[in-house]
Amino acid sequence: MCRNVSKYALFFLFLALSGCIFLLRNIHTVENWNCHTISALYQLQSRIQSSFLPVNLPTFHHNRSFCAHLGQKPTPEDELEERYLLDSITWPGPPPRSSPPALRQTSDPVHSLFAVLPTQGGREWHVGDQLEALVQMHDFQGRPKRYGGDFILARLHSPELGAGVAGKVLDHKNGFYSAMFPLLWVGSAHIEITLVHPSEAVAVLRRLREERPDRVFFKSLFRLGFLSETTVCNMCLPLEQPLCNYTDLYTGEPWYCYKPKMLSCDSRINHAKAGYQKHLITNKEALLFQSGVNIKVPIHASGPNGIDVLPPRKEVEVESSSVKPEPIKLAPSGYYYEDSWRPLSGIAMRQFNESSAITQCLENKVINMYGDSTVRQWFEYLITLVPGLREFNLSSPKNVGPFMAVDSTHNILLKYRCHGPPIRFSTVMASELRYVSNELDGLSGGPNTVVVLSIWAHFSTFPVEVYIRRLRHVRRSLVRLLDRAPGTMVVIRSGNLQALDPEVSLYNSDWYSLQLDEVLRSMFKGLNVLLVDAWEMSLAHHLPHALHPPPVIVKNMIDALLSYVCPDKTKRQLT
Repeated sequence: MCRNVSKYALFFLFLALSGCIFLLRNIHTVENWNCHTISALYQLQSRIQSSFLPVNLPTFHHNRSFCAHLGQKPTPEDELEERYLLDSITWPGPPPRSSPPALRQTSDPVHSLFAVLPTQGGREWHVGDQLEALVQMHDFQGRPKRYGGDFILARLHSPELGAGVAGKVLDHKNGFYSAMFPLLWVGSAHIEITLVHPSEAVAVLRRLREERPDRVFFKSLFRLGFLSETTVCNMCLPLEQPLCNYTDLYTGEPWYCYKPKMLSCDSRINHAKAGYQKHLITNKEALLFQSGVNIKVPIHASGPNGIDVLPPRKEVEVESSSVKPEPIKLAPSGYYYEDSWRPLSGIAMRQFNESSAITQCLENKVINMYGDSTVRQWFEYLITLVPGLREFNLSSPKNVGPFMAVDSTHNILLKYRCHGPPIRFSTVMASELRYVSNELDGLSGGPNTVVVLSIWAHFSTFPVEVYIRRLRHVRRSLVRLLDRAPGTMVVIRSGNLQALDPEVSLYNSDWYSLQLDEVLRSMFKGLNVLLVDAWEMSLAHHLPHALHPPPVIVKNMIDALLSYVCPDKTKRQLT
């Protein structure tokens, strides 16, 4: 009996080995099976993995610094620049406490107020003067604040004239703030002061940025045949299990995914935003982020909040600097008048109101757009407005790209590609993940090439060092591009303000965007690149803030871009 069982065992072992050899030799055929059973199993497996993914997130060790050392080792010059940039965006905070303050002790926009300060010559204001308002912050008990750090925005506007300009806010670090505005048009002008976040909330945002860069987390799908796994990915992951290292070979930009249990790292298919970490702050801290209470709430004037601006003075009195200190000179990039943006330096603004004018400007041009969805909005605007630009079907996912549009009659090529991770798009194929620096190194450039960059919105959850490193790589590639093709035009779109609520504030607050915007301007200063100031264009306009600004603002941004590409040589350039 045992002898017979042994024979059968050998027979079944032979059959099993034969089956394995057959599968290995015909693995490509197996991978292409169109079997309903396999499809159902695959869909079921994917759903199960997706439902369990948020539960199996790694534990981030908050008592250690974020992995800022990752990537290529910075040079001593890079380290010096980084320290300078970080020092330049240092934000005053509330005094140290043993425990977070109660809500009643924090800045309250309702109890706070501002007053318009009179001019030296009385209460007459003329075009060319500078208007100043003094803001005093109070807490919810009506007591004056004794320290600074509140995030305040200021705007001077005239609804009747369709005019507006961004103000400059100076923190005196004692509860008082000065909001200053240049007077640029004749007629009415109204001051608008807004508390975006109290200083106590800014302290929470700063802590989250440094300690919880994982609060937006990512995932990748790995697949081989009908087997698939999904794992968590990020710029830095705790070493709780083996990692797949996707650090870019050229820039050294780090990116990692947890290694699948059954598949290799080479089987990665895509990249996607997986979600947002919840319960990041305490209930007491959550009181600092309340819509209609202390997130983007207006501060009212103690008296009139508006003035009438008269024409420029005929004679300007010159006073000795020993008698009167030199006032701070404001240098906004531009202002609105009749809902049209008017730059104060650099270019003479043109209005491209007809699609034929845009076509004529872009004829024989290749426009390469790289970045996030705020520059993809420009791509969408142009192909909608210009009938001759026909989008070429690349079978790309909607809102992800890459995208391309062609006007063969006028020899126009318009392209868009998103920047590399971190990118919070739905699903990007791994083969389409490209770092902007590498893309720039692949361009020939020349006088008919336009490069448009917008890199900011997806870096708000990471320490500023990460953003500095990314921009440094982009800057080096731009220098190489401009060296080999000096006629190449490079235009950078800055970040813009957006709508905030308690949840969005923790991931995409305007405070994060402001810090990144200041870094961006500093890092590209002195380089032969042009700026479309989306920050001031969104702040100066009367429409509500939005991550993707409304069409009237986008139209002005496009006009600014095209004015760079096709300057009006008949008009005197502004200086």
